[in-house]
Amino acid sequence: MAKNKFMMAALRALSLFDFDIEKNYQLDRTIQSLTHPSIKAISRMAELVLPTASGTLKCAIFLPPRIGSLDVLFFIHGGGWVTGDISTYVVPCRTLAKLSGRIVISVDYRRAPEHKFPAAVEDCYEAAKALIWGKSPLFVDERRLVLFGDSAGGNIAAAVSLMAKDRGEFSVRRQVLIYPSLANNHGDDSPFESVRTNGKDYLLTSKRVDEYLELYSSSPGDYTNPYFAPLCAKNLSGLPATLVITAEYDPLRDEGEEYARRLRAEGVAAECYRMPEALHGFFMLPARFSVVKQTHKIIREFLDRYGYDEKMG
Repeated sequence: MAKNKFMMAALRALSLFDFDIEKNYQLDRTIQSLTHPSIKAISRMAELVLPTASGTLKCAIFLPPRIGSLDVLFFIHGGGWVTGDISTYVVPCRTLAKLSGRIVISVDYRRAPEHKFPAAVEDCYEAAKALIWGKSPLFVDERRLVLFGDSAGGNIAAAVSLMAKDRGEFSVRRQVLIYPSLANNHGDDSPFESVRTNGKDYLLTSKRVDEYLELYSSSPGDYTNPYFAPLCAKNLSGLPATLVITAEYDPLRDEGEEYARRLRAEGVAAECYRMPEALHGFFMLPARFSVVKQTHKIIREFLDRYGYDEKMG
């Protein structure tokens, strides 16, 4: 993914293509669904329905060719809380299951703007609780459940970890956040330099991030809520072992790295890796790309390092 003049010109041209996301989010969803395979066409995949306080949630279960661990990766997809669904994330989830040797459960949470904050967080929290409390055909030992999310999904995963700590109904032991959105402001007055250096020419723009946040929020007060913007949390101690992976040319890069720094400062085991010359969204690329291979290697090593040891009980 090395930069060159042609690639940079193409990226700038694509980044200039801007449309009103509030008026056209349905079109964006349709385009994404047409360019991704249906979950029904994927082998080694099953569907699961989980009970929640608001009804039921559909999930997709992806099985690896060979199960190498009893861990279950609870995958929360990205898409700015507005677009994206379990169908558009079939390829990365299937790749994750294959390369990690672990079962992946992808949850189809309610999206904005039809369902604003905190609907997505509550859905994912309730779905994780249903798995751990044995309220579904698939029971998951809480020591084995790993919260996993990319972009807006990383935001929700971090929020679910905070919510679990606050409510005390179950414990989260590990979380993996891929280029997560964790802050509440991506304008010129943002404290994060990557918002300015990477906010215009690399596909995802800072302006678009704030537009998604606006669609997601239900009131101005949401912006200081830690479940909306986890970096607003005053206390991050007691959170699970965390892996954060950022992309060099991503407006969200610095907030992800700041989150990892704060976790370490508050006594949490946290690792952070910046993928060089990578853009936001690279986790969606096929596994043949070197940046994707390296990311999966880092993920496997993290999961093994902080995994539950059966012999220890």
